Formats: sequence, C-alpha cells, structure tokens
Amino acid sequence: MPSNNPLPPKEKALFNRIVKCYEHKQYRNGFKFAKQILSNPKYAEHGETLAMKGLTMNCLGKKDEAYELVKRGLTNDISSHVCWHVYGLLQRSDKKYDEAIKCYRNALKWDPENLHILRDLSMLQIHMRDMEGHRQTKYTLLQLKPAQRAPWIGYAISNHLLKDYDAAFRVLEEFRKTQQSEDAQYEYSELLLYQNLILRQANRYQQALDHLRDNEDRILDKCALDEIKGELCLQLNDLKSAEEVYVGLIERNPENVKYYEKLEAIFMPNTTEERLEIYDLVHERFPRADAPRFLPLRFITGELFETRLNAYMRRQLTRGIPPLLITLKELYGDASKVECISKMAENFVENLRSSNKFDPSDESEEEATTFLWALSFYGQHLDAIGRHDHALAVIDEAIAHTPTLIELHLARAKTLKHLGDMEEAAKAIDEAQSLDTADRFVNCKCVRYMIRNGQLKEAAQIASKFTRENVTVDDYALEMQCMWYELEIALSHWRSGRLGETLKKCHEVDRHFHEITQDQLEFHQYCIRKTTLNAYTRLLALEDELRAHDFYFQAARIAIEVYIQLHDEPYQDGDNDQNNQDTSLTSAELKKLRNKQRKADRKKAAAEKKRQEQDRLNKRKQQPPKNQKAEDVNDLKKEDEFQAEKLVSCSDPIEQAQRFLLPLELHRYESFETHHFAYRVAERRGKFLLMLRALQRCRKFVDEATLPDLHLCKVRFAHKVRHTTELSPLISDIIKRHKVEVFGEFEDGEDIAVSLNNEFIKQYPNSLAHQYAASKAMYYMDESRQKDAFSLLLDFSSESEHIDLKLCQRIHDSLRAKRDYGVVQSAVMKEFVSKCSAIFPVANVFGFHRAAITPDHESVNEDGEDGNCGGGGGDLYQSNIKQTDQQLPNGASHQQEQATN
Repeated sequence: MPSNNPLPPKEKALFNRIVKCYEHKQYRNGFKFAKQILSNPKYAEHGETLAMKGLTMNCLGKKDEAYELVKRGLTNDISSHVCWHVYGLLQRSDKKYDEAIKCYRNALKWDPENLHILRDLSMLQIHMRDMEGHRQTKYTLLQLKPAQRAPWIGYAISNHLLKDYDAAFRVLEEFRKTQQSEDAQYEYSELLLYQNLILRQANRYQQALDHLRDNEDRILDKCALDEIKGELCLQLNDLKSAEEVYVGLIERNPENVKYYEKLEAIFMPNTTEERLEIYDLVHERFPRADAPRFLPLRFITGELFETRLNAYMRRQLTRGIPPLLITLKELYGDASKVECISKMAENFVENLRSSNKFDPSDESEEEATTFLWALSFYGQHLDAIGRHDHALAVIDEAIAHTPTLIELHLARAKTLKHLGDMEEAAKAIDEAQSLDTADRFVNCKCVRYMIRNGQLKEAAQIASKFTRENVTVDDYALEMQCMWYELEIALSHWRSGRLGETLKKCHEVDRHFHEITQDQLEFHQYCIRKTTLNAYTRLLALEDELRAHDFYFQAARIAIEVYIQLHDEPYQDGDNDQNNQDTSLTSAELKKLRNKQRKADRKKAAAEKKRQEQDRLNKRKQQPPKNQKAEDVNDLKKEDEFQAEKLVSCSDPIEQAQRFLLPLELHRYESFETHHFAYRVAERRGKFLLMLRALQRCRKFVDEATLPDLHLCKVRFAHKVRHTTELSPLISDIIKRHKVEVFGEFEDGEDIAVSLNNEFIKQYPNSLAHQYAASKAMYYMDESRQKDAFSLLLDFSSESEHIDLKLCQRIHDSLRAKRDYGVVQSAVMKEFVSKCSAIFPVANVFGFHRAAITPDHESVNEDGEDGNCGGGGGDLYQSNIKQTDQQLPNGASHQQEQATN
C-alpha cells in the first residue's frame, strides 16, 4: 500500500539510497541522505524517512534518539508498512521479539504480500516457537514465491515441527519433483535424508526403507545411509538384511561400540558363550581392533574374565596406552573384577620389576617402557579404588624412573587432590605443564588446580599463555564463553566469602546461555538456504533443552545457595571481609580493619576501571572506525550489568533464587537437587503447598546419598506446620491428606518432627552423613539442645559409614559459617578438626601444609579455620561439579566411593 505522504522522484531516489545504505551497512551515508530529505520543509515530518533515519541512528549507537525518531515517523504515517517494519526491526535489535512480531503483523495489515516482512516475521516466529503462526507465514510465502526453494523447505519444516508428518512429506515430495539432483548433489542428498527422517518419526518404517533403497545412489553420506538402513531393518525384524548392513559397518569401523550392540540384538544370543562367539568372529576378521577384545570383559566372569583381561592388559601396556584406566573404569562396578584387576596389575609390576617379564614363564623379555606403563596404570588403579597413599608411592616410583612423562605428574596431582593436599597437587600439575607449555589440556588442568588452591593470580598467569595479547584472562574467558573457568572462579570467590563476585560469575554464565539462545536467530534462514535440515532440526531440539546442560546447572546451584544465604543473612557493607577476620579483635580494631579494607577495595576498583579503559582503547585501535561508538556503548552496558556490590545488595534475593530455579524445574526435573532447592526456596517464601509439592518430588528421586537432605527437609516442614498458627483451613486440610504419604504413620497429636528425627538417629547410628542431618534437625527444632547436637555430630570415627573428605569439608564449613548450629565453641571446632585430620592426615583444610605458599586467602588458624572454605562455602565446598577427571560408577567398595570424589 503506498504511503499517505508520497515523495517526489528526486526525494524518492534519495530514500531508495537510504535503504541501500542500510542494507550495505553504510549507516553514516544513509544518515546523510535522510537528513537531505528532511531538510526540505515540505517533507520535514515525512514518516518513512524519519523511521529510516531512526534505524540508521540505532545502528550508530544512538538508541534513545532512534526510538524517538521512529515513533515520530509512525505517528505521522501510522498506515505505512515501512514505519511498522522499521519499528519491528528496532524492537528486534533490543531482543524484544514479542513486540517485534506485533509490529510485523501491523506492517502486514498495510502490505500483506511484502516478502521482506514475511521473512522477518517467520524467523522470529520459529525463534519464539510460535509454530502455528510460523506455518501460516511460510504458507503465505510459498503462495507468493512457489518457484523458490526456501518457501517449500520452510513450509515442510513447519509441518514437521508441528508433527504433521504426512503434510511435511507431501510438501517435500512435490518440491523434489521439480529438482535436478545433478545440479546440487549435496543439497539433494540432505533433502532425501531429511525426508526419510520424517518417515521414521511418523513410524512408517517400511516406507522409509523403500525410500532409502529407491534413492540410495543419490545419498552421498553412505555411513549415515547404512546406519539408518540397519536400524530400519531391525525395526521391521528383517534380521538377515540387518546383519549384512552391520557387518559392512563393522568392516568400515571395527571400533564402533554401537555396531556390536546391534549385532547382539540381531543374533539374540542366549548364553555367554554364544555372545562371546560374536566378538571372537570379529576379532579373527580384525585382529588389530581393540573393541572386540575389550567389550566381552563387560559380561564374562571368573577364569574366563581373568584370561581375557590378562591378554588385553598385556597388549595395552606393551603398546604404552596412557588411558588404559579410563577404558577399564566401567568394569569397576563389579567388586570381583576390581579385585582381579588389582591382583593382575600388582603381579605385572612385581614381575616386570624383577625379571622384565609379565610372568616368569614368558619366553621373551619386555621393553623397559612396559614397566613404566605398568607402574603408571597400577598407581592410577590404586587411586581409583581409594588406596591413595599406596598409589602415591607407586606413582613416585614411576616418576623416579622417567621424570619427564607428563601423564605421571597428572596422575600424582589427581592422587594428591583425593588425599586433600591441594597445595602439593597444584605444584605437581604445575610441574606437568612446565614439561610441555604448548599443551592446552594440561594448561587448563593446571589452572583449575591452582584456582582450587586459592592461587588466582598464578592461575591467571598460566592461563594467559593461551589468551590474546592485551586482554585479561577474565575478559578473554567472558568473550570466549569459557564457562568451566568462570565456574571455578565463582567457587573460589564463594569459598572466600566474596559473595558479590560469586554472583557476578554465575550471572555471566547465565548470560552465556541466553546469548547462545539468541545466536540461533541467525541460523534459521541460513540452514534452510544451505539445506542442512537434519542438523537444523537437531539444533532446534538442543536449544529447547539448552539449560539442561551441566554448566547451567552448576551456575544455578551456586547462585541459589548464595541467594538463600543472603536471604537468611542480609548483606551489610563490610561483610565480605568479616568471614576472614579473627573474632578476638575488639570493635575498634575491627572498625579500623574495615576502613583499611574499604580503602584497599576503592583503590582496587579504581585500578580495575583504569585497566578496563585501557583494554577498551586497545580494542578500539584493533577495530575499524565504523560503529565504534556502538561497540563502546555495548561494552559499558555489559560492565554495568553485573556489578558485584549491586548483586550482593539486592532487595529480593529469594526471588532471584527463584529465577535460577525455574529452568532447573523445567529441564532438570529428574534431579533430586532441583526439588531440594525448590523446597528450600519455597520455605523461605512461606509457600506451604509448594514446600509439600517439592517434598513429594524429592521422594521420587531420593537415593542413599540424598536421603539425609530429604530427612532434614521433612523435619523442618513438620516442625514449621506444627508451630504455624496462621495456616488457612484449606492448606491444613491438603497437608493432612498427604501426611501419611510424606511422613508415614504417626498418632494424632504426636510431634512428627521429633519422632522422625529420633527414628532416623536410631536407624543410622554409624553414618556421619545421617548424623550430620539429624544434628542439624535437632538444633533447628530446639536451639537449647546445641550440646546434644554436637555430641551426635562428633560421634564418628574412621570406621563410620559414608565418611569422605567432601562431607567433612561440608561439615567444617557449616560449623564455621555459624548458620546451622549458631555460634560454635572453639573446643567443638578443635575436636572436629582433630578427628578429621586423623582420618585425612594430609588434607590442607584440616591444617596440613607441606610448605608455605601464598594463596589468595588465609591459612588455617588454631581453630582449624582455613580460608579455602571461607564463610561463603556452604554445602558446595569443592562442589559436586562434574570434573574433567572420569568418575567411577557406584563402586564395589567404600574405598571406591571415596575415590570418585
């Protein structure tokens, strides 16, 4: 529809040049042409020109002026599709996608066949997952441009995402008739595979198999073709054809474990011998393949297992395979197999040491390096089953044999970490990275260990070997979305009580996930244009479940813990330093110390600001002058967005915790921790029904390790319900209906919380984890019973169940934080530290230090208070974060259970 105020030819030509300048990102030229038109008094209020001028100013970083101009233009010409389209583009640049969609729809009212607006609208609709609207828009585009490829594919995808598989297949089939496969072979091949995916998801397996066979010559990805064909043959129970396919795939790649699983599904062996025969036949055909040698170790037992394991380990040790333990680790869930591995590794080491043979009866001797790899594996194996002291001695022997082998220093650092000696572990891994400074993996491991040891400056220096010049490590990690680094820094700040810095890192990780979600916007049209349709649908599925990723879970977990702490103990100026102060100081000395610290903080903030300005100047020098102001504005906004002081001083910490919790409830529903956090947040919000719901969900996913946490929640809930007089009758009635389900059978009038806790103590008298939960519950119900709580907590020894270093660190943090037990007497702390140091004699957290170092936080004082687990640490000291080290499954022994941590 033409504008209400059309321009004459001269001005119209200038307006067209504005549009071209915008499309070619020549914003300053476009701004000049807009100025020329508006300088004419007749067209000073021309709506479309004002809108385009605002759009160019937005690209130059003048957002406020841009909005003012576009709104002015829209007011002057509200029936112009250009003004509405420009307003939508402005909203989209601010990521206000719902508002942008409204603007595009208004634009289409005045020009319903505008292709640019329809394409922009469809892109935002798929981005916001408005699937029905997206299908309608794509159908309109298909009607307008039936000769183009993109509308056909886009309409098919929209039907597919709405699970209308028949329509999607028909659209692609009609489109395929118009295509010549010789013109674009790769694109045509991808189109055929995508069409076949639709048939498989519609459960039309026979049609999918026929479709593959008919188009076999046109599909270029032969590996994917055979895998799909084999899966379809299995679904259709055509076992003979499936066998031919998977035998061919194994010939292509005999190391692919999935192919062997499919062969087992085809032959359906009834006995271990029949199952073993499958692998033996493949082994005869491919004698150099490792998979048919190792996979039988999963299911065979007894002497046969020992014989096969002996042959496998000999071969790997002779070849010098460093990750042998990682390969065998899945066998460690069986105690008998662990014992067999232990004996065999020990015998190998002893025999190689004495006779340079695996067995004295062997005819030939082994090379000298075989003994080295045997020592390396044996040391790692001992560490994995919890015999850390013996493991350290074996690894030290291996290092004495060959001091330059990096893998040995890595194994030594890992063993020292399991012993709790992070100081020596950091030194060991620093030695490893010094042997090969170009190894990025070892560099990252070294950085991680140093951060956990509190050596933040040293960690930054090591990390800077792989960062860009003139950019700090923190800025580089932020730019590259290096989330493992940011999470480690967040934990370090939390352990030191720097809650603001902790939250800043958590919010930065959260922003990374938001940015990843926004980045998909550019791929909607690109993937259709390039016909990467299978990858595109996988991308959409990934984006829908993005916040199920471990990194987000870890960041959310830390942030929720910190916000709960801020809710329980609101932040006051100077709190960041109180955790590390000696409580024996007088008030005057404390005031003097705080003033000194504030001055130091101000000086540090000024230096940081100066550094950031310098970094911005350096960045500006490296960039072309275009859009420099916009870049500077974006940088300033990012810096101001997450300020530690603002984050820690927020007025609604529990609402902020709820914001991090919601994605976990959507994407991590099957995790006990999610619902445990949900209970704790609901408890502080005073929402009894949400607390009840969280408890019921916790019961679904509880296991032996999380049972103490569930018990504490149940006791707190029962105690709170009993002592709350303002409950509405409706809520009370709902709680009574679920009382037996949640708590079990109790007599009317009985104090459920006390009875639950007493039964729990009797049921688990020798478990430190359960005693810890019961003692916290005891103090929560009656603060006058603090001595009884401490007596229960301290009634443990090295023979107690479920005792490990991580649990002792959690309890140590809890005692220091003065939250779970109130003010703790120094005698209690000393007794606890004394008992723990007897069990973990080289753990730094309990006072052991081999040599003086200079970490960024304080060392252990006379009460065993270590800066490594400062007041902010809470229950996530050293965190449950999934580490890069491979973790064992539920093991065969208690020692293995410790080793995984």
